[in-house]
Amino acid sequence: MIEVKNLVKSYKLSKKKMQKAKTKEKIVVAVNGVSFVAKPGEIFGLLGPNGAGKTTTLRCVSTLLKPTGGEISVMGKDVESDSEGVRKHIAFLTNELKLDKHFTPDYTVDFFARLYNMDRESINKRKEELFEYFGITNYRQKKIGELSTGMMQKLSIVVSLIHDPDVVIFDEPTNGLDIVTAKKVTEYLRELRNQGKVVVISTHIMDLAEKLCDRIAIMLDGEIKIHGTLQQILEETGEKDLEEAFFKVYKDLNPEM
Repeated sequence: MIEVKNLVKSYKLSKKKMQKAKTKEKIVVAVNGVSFVAKPGEIFGLLGPNGAGKTTTLRCVSTLLKPTGGEISVMGKDVESDSEGVRKHIAFLTNELKLDKHFTPDYTVDFFARLYNMDRESINKRKEELFEYFGITNYRQKKIGELSTGMMQKLSIVVSLIHDPDVVIFDEPTNGLDIVTAKKVTEYLRELRNQGKVVVISTHIMDLAEKLCDRIAIMLDGEIKIHGTLQQILEETGEKDLEEAFFKVYKDLNPEM
């Protein structure tokens, strides 16, 4: 389980960044008082436009950023006092994951698996399973630099999941993927949910959130404005689909739109 209570993340701007942003404010608040719970056996989605604070929130949950305020626990472990314990339980996939293009998928997955102290038998079993599912088997000895963008993305997923984590966090899981690869990824996310994993995604794609997520939190300007099941959100906003519900919430905050 992931529990986030009143998460705040702010940054101090340099003079150069203040000039670029055309602001006199020295502090920018990226996330302001965010709270939610993500449970085993469900897919929880953070839905919002770029700059809403989704990625910052997930990076705080994943121990990549230190919160300015609030509390976060993952599988009962505090992200600040036991960050190493948290990392053993999670997979965090972002488009910024960089893999060495001179290495092969086979070597790369072995390397990351050993970081989790996995034994050789477990590595081979897990690797074969994931390579087969994502269609990497025939490319395992090619250099990563020779792979397509979609294949590299699938390899990144395998690297992230090699240790069979209890918590899976994907930042924009289908961003930049072709339609076939995106379908494969969303199907696997459902499989992880069915295995009882905690799955959290961020997305700006309404259709993906509507079809994939068991519960959704609409995030705007660093805050969660509404959350619940799709049906609960539709009932609360009085709209017929998620896209209309989103823009209803957005217009309430931006009446000039």
